[in-house]
Amino acid sequence: MERGIKREFFRYVSSNILGMIGLSCYILADTYFIATKMGSNGLTSLNLAIAIYSFIHGLGLMIGIGSATKFSICRSQGQTEKANETFTSAVILGIACGAVLVVTGIVGAEKLACILGARGEIVPMTTVYLRTILCFSPCFLLNNVFLAFVRNDKAPQLAMVGMVAGSLANIVMDYLFIFPMDLGMFGAALATGAAPVISLCILSLHKIKKRNQFHFCRKLVSAAEMIQCCMLGISAFLNEISSGVVLIVFNLLILRLEGNVGVAAYGIVVNLALVAISVFTGISQGMQPMVSRFYGSGQTEKARKIYQYATVLSIFFGVLFVLITFGYAEPLVAVFNSEGYQSMAEMAKEGLRIYFTGFLFVGVNIVTASYLAAVEKAGKSFQISIFRGTIGILDFALVLSSLFQMKGVWLAFPCTEAATVILSCLSMRRGSARGRQKIEK
Repeated sequence: MERGIKREFFRYVSSNILGMIGLSCYILADTYFIATKMGSNGLTSLNLAIAIYSFIHGLGLMIGIGSATKFSICRSQGQTEKANETFTSAVILGIACGAVLVVTGIVGAEKLACILGARGEIVPMTTVYLRTILCFSPCFLLNNVFLAFVRNDKAPQLAMVGMVAGSLANIVMDYLFIFPMDLGMFGAALATGAAPVISLCILSLHKIKKRNQFHFCRKLVSAAEMIQCCMLGISAFLNEISSGVVLIVFNLLILRLEGNVGVAAYGIVVNLALVAISVFTGISQGMQPMVSRFYGSGQTEKARKIYQYATVLSIFFGVLFVLITFGYAEPLVAVFNSEGYQSMAEMAKEGLRIYFTGFLFVGVNIVTASYLAAVEKAGKSFQISIFRGTIGILDFALVLSSLFQMKGVWLAFPCTEAATVILSCLSMRRGSARGRQKIEK
């Protein structure tokens, strides 16, 4: 029995890791091509604008994963009608939020660029990227919703294919739009925005082949129930939005300390970090359908076993990433340093080695927050996510940057993740203690 669970776990997780790595290549491809074509100014513009992409992606994950978690629990309890109501409400909410973001992009992109820290010649480049990405918001949100439901509908391989196909298309279009067609920042954003459209086309095969167990219906869940669904996805949202918040704050701190060159160096570090984080996000999203299914059917020990597998796998990847950055920091930075800026290269190499030590802990934190949400403990999941995503990271960044300047900025991430892992362990220990008390009673 345990071997069967382990096999299913690795099937879900491997598919989602590959898919999330592919998804993270949206931005990594932009980073490489923009750095090569437009140099440090383009890299700075991208790093300022990418905070908004993190917000859009996080919003989609919150709606998608939260609603799909509820869908999976309802299905395992035989509540088919309620499961379909949840799916329908999630799609409508995604469209509504996307419409608001489109309007924001059309009328407020330039002002938003200035708020994010763009100045001088950086402003028009950042504005173009922001406006284009925001106009594709409905596609990003719906893609995240359908990815989550297809994954929870026992089709993790199709979800992976959708994500990877979109990402590969993005890389090809990035090259075509930026180099042969010379569309600059607009071309980079257009390629990124087209990727979820391709992914949605792939995911539609689940419906065309009539393999889907979720359907549209006329009845919607109440606003209160939809908020509850979103709360189950709050950890995924905060994991992503924290990247955006941290980007904004760190960009402003680094602009004051080192100027545009410092922001470009941070852009290299943080974009490589996004790929690493995507692995842990893939693990957490891969385990979620199984955890929710076992939890919904009362098999709590099996759900706990899945969490243990995910934790061990996260620690393994964390150690691997640290070893890679300590051994290959120089060639990794060189890929994005087409202009050969020595000061930026040295800054980015130091940053990579310090920043990536946080990956010894980050996987455990992401997996724990996701597990707690999957078993309907949204409050504890929120506590972990809000601390690592906003409260902890911002406090560490402000204090350490004032004490150690740029080195303090790099230290803020590993210090936050190390502190959060204590909170994660306490949350899981309290949950285990309460579970034992219920059994004894």
